[in-house]
Amino acid sequence: MARKVIITCAVTGAIHTPSMSPHLPITPEEIAEAAIGAAEAGAAIVHLHARDPQNGKPDQSPEAFAPFLQVIKQRSNCVINITTGGAPTMLVEERVRPAAHYKPEVASLNMGSMNFGLYPMLNRFKEFKHDWELPYLEGSRDRIFRNTFTDIEYILTTCSENGTRFEIECYDIGHLYTLAHFVDRGIIKPPLFVQSVFGLLGGIGPHPEDVAHMKRTADRLFGDNYQWSVLGAGRNQLAIAAQAASMGGNVRVGLEDSLWIGPGKLAKSNAQQVRLARQIIEGLGLEIATPDDAREMLTLKGGDRVNF
Repeated sequence: MARKVIITCAVTGAIHTPSMSPHLPITPEEIAEAAIGAAEAGAAIVHLHARDPQNGKPDQSPEAFAPFLQVIKQRSNCVINITTGGAPTMLVEERVRPAAHYKPEVASLNMGSMNFGLYPMLNRFKEFKHDWELPYLEGSRDRIFRNTFTDIEYILTTCSENGTRFEIECYDIGHLYTLAHFVDRGIIKPPLFVQSVFGLLGGIGPHPEDVAHMKRTADRLFGDNYQWSVLGAGRNQLAIAAQAASMGGNVRVGLEDSLWIGPGKLAKSNAQQVRLARQIIEGLGLEIATPDDAREMLTLKGGDRVNF
């Protein structure tokens, strides 16, 4: 049988701001429709952030997640993944609250502090509809996205009794070694779902050798005890997805990671990016994983044990 590849779709995130694309989901209704559309296109997992519906600012209150979590659960069998990354401007106690409250099958987990440079986007986008957007981007010149050992352990222990597994986001090689540290201590247990992030300023680059180096290092550290997935930021999205799928990996797409569907062409939906990723995967003779396939591959607790 053909190998099955998990597609994760991150539908809105906290990187891009509303003025950058009219297609970026902002309201709970838009986020729900984007997630359901991505799942229908082939995404097994949807990775979710919330935003203030009035101005699009990242909102990590559990109340902001409730309206779209309920709709997605009612209308789709997809695996729901709630961020604990939130936005780089937030403290870890704020960031973990939705995952701690809703106890999803999957939550994201950043594996290290880092510079998180969003300000280069100011070279492309000059006019903003909301007063928070420009300082949010400009402020990333002097902002550290904090994920200390204490922060990581706080998230893991806060969610330890919930049956939640983690999409472990690794932006550089050192993050893999940090993950190995927590595995050695028994605080996080295999099978691991390692999401390697490429092309974001402050992390590892998008060169094919960077992708291969991440995979070699993870193989050496974790052997057969992990599932590898990748996301490429911006224009790197589909090229890195293709490389990783051919190397035995899974892929993540979505408007959190890239607003684009081609050079200078905005993606009109998350589903559009999922369909392109699916074409790449199936063109390699592989199959896309269903949500239940992903549950089996990642040993998740099952959507029937989630009450949104």
